[in-house]
Amino acid sequence: MADEQNPKNPTPDEISRRDFVVSIGAGIVAASGATASAQMPVMEMNVTIKTPDGNSDAVFVHPTTGRYPGVLIWSDAFGLRPVFRDMAKRLAAQGYSVLVPNPFYRTAKAPVLTEAEMASFNFGNPEHRAKLMPLMGGLNAPGAAERDATAYVAWLDAQPQVDRTKKVGTQGYCMGGPLVMRTAATVPDRVGAVASFHGGGLVTDQPTSPHLLIPKIKARLLVAIAENDDKQQPAAKDELKKAFAAANLPAEVEVYPAQHGWCMADAPAATGPIYNKEQAERAWGKLTALYKAALV
Repeated sequence: MADEQNPKNPTPDEISRRDFVVSIGAGIVAASGATASAQMPVMEMNVTIKTPDGNSDAVFVHPTTGRYPGVLIWSDAFGLRPVFRDMAKRLAAQGYSVLVPNPFYRTAKAPVLTEAEMASFNFGNPEHRAKLMPLMGGLNAPGAAERDATAYVAWLDAQPQVDRTKKVGTQGYCMGGPLVMRTAATVPDRVGAVASFHGGGLVTDQPTSPHLLIPKIKARLLVAIAENDDKQQPAAKDELKKAFAAANLPAEVEVYPAQHGWCMADAPAATGPIYNKEQAERAWGKLTALYKAALV
């Protein structure tokens, strides 16, 4: 397991941003402007998935021919939007059938913010945070994430573009970090790879803490932590390592020299730059190596 630390003192807005993420119980590896290592032609389609709680809007991207391992992507707190579609296309071009659902379908269709709202968003502004809070209720309800995960993986398995003889991968960003853990614990026999990028709230003192689900998981894992998140909760990485070791799970836990949200090419820059292309590409390389090794 790797552990790279380069913490710095967080600004008040960084603390507010992280605290908001943790409070809702939870980026994306950037695709915009990047060149995929393989360029298979892909097809993108908007789909609707029936879940026990309603109809979820989503995007499904896959190579134009053939069957490939399925991948479920959980978004950050801003939900399904163009940058996630770009990321899904980049991943699909490397030989995966990728589903990105709208995590807030119970409340609103995607996208939940306009481009202008996204660009100027400031987590330190209570009015801005208030735009997101109503979206979280349904997803945070007991059992909601587990019901969604079961429905999404079953939907993937029903698609002719998905090779059901291969394991499914799942990756999450920000609030999606805890959701990938819940997915892997809910359908452990299908999920073979789990990746969390600047995930919020992976380790808490609550009985519902995602790290307590690790004994139920049967996947290989990658946990990429932002340096300012590590500064705020330095013991979390050690708790994760201990839990992975106790469960005998192959896992890499690493602190990246980047800020929370560093993988997001469209991360709001109202209080300064967040996106870090160099570290985002490094994270992407780790992700694709994980999938090549584990989705067999």
